[in-house]
Amino acid sequence: MAVIALVSGKSSGVTCSALALALASPKPSLLVEADPAGGTVRTGYLGGEGSAAVGLHRLAAADRQGTLAREFSQHFVSLDRDHSGQRLLLPGLTDPTQAPSLARTWGQIARLLSVMDQAGHDVIIDAGRLVTESETRLSTTRYPAPLLHRADAVLMVVRTTQASIAAAAPAVRVLREELAHHGTGADALGLLLIEEGSFTSSQVQQHLQTPVVGMLAWDADTADVLTHGAYKRMPRTLLRSARTAHQTINELVTKRRVQLQPAGVPTVAGRAS
Repeated sequence: MAVIALVSGKSSGVTCSALALALASPKPSLLVEADPAGGTVRTGYLGGEGSAAVGLHRLAAADRQGTLAREFSQHFVSLDRDHSGQRLLLPGLTDPTQAPSLARTWGQIARLLSVMDQAGHDVIIDAGRLVTESETRLSTTRYPAPLLHRADAVLMVVRTTQASIAAAAPAVRVLREELAHHGTGADALGLLLIEEGSFTSSQVQQHLQTPVVGMLAWDADTADVLTHGAYKRMPRTLLRSARTAHQTINELVTKRRVQLQPAGVPTVAGRAS
């Protein structure tokens, strides 16, 4: 299992990509809408189902009251039509102004997500567009930086277009510095490409000096379903490519966990599969 955070330098389909990975995961999955700009999956893909009484926006109060660990899983909703519990969602903020209230809670949420990982879930974090406070630091008051610090992999979502690559370049530089000094290492950073434009993966990798970890097909029909509602006929091209992307992402996670494992401590077989 793995904790994977998706980010962008500018709007590049992070939410759609994160949702595709959550739905295509070979393991039970939890999608966390941590974008400080707000969540859209409940009102979009889920068609408005579920109560606004649960979600990320309620966790800051639970943290202040000392009940966060006990209440955490009560804020999950099902992404499955059959409510099997195999695909879960922690809905995001309902108002961007709520983001600063979580500044002291992100670290606690990161630890609880590690517990979900250890319990057998792939945790996919939609961290949205980066919010920075300098050329080398993420914002500590308006962005869920602790989630990125503890993630096994942090993937910059980039469309294979000139505009998207250009927007990603400064964000990649910030993330590389952030993860090197405050995370688990700069090698946690990779690229998740959406094959919309004419640039090849090797060209994007060379330009951004960052390895391509996964590729998602440009599939406007599936993206429309994931964005606007689950009750249309679901095309499968994007989800097939998301399943393939999981294989290469988990290879990165497995490699990094072995490298970060303290000497003399055996790894748990299959933990990052």
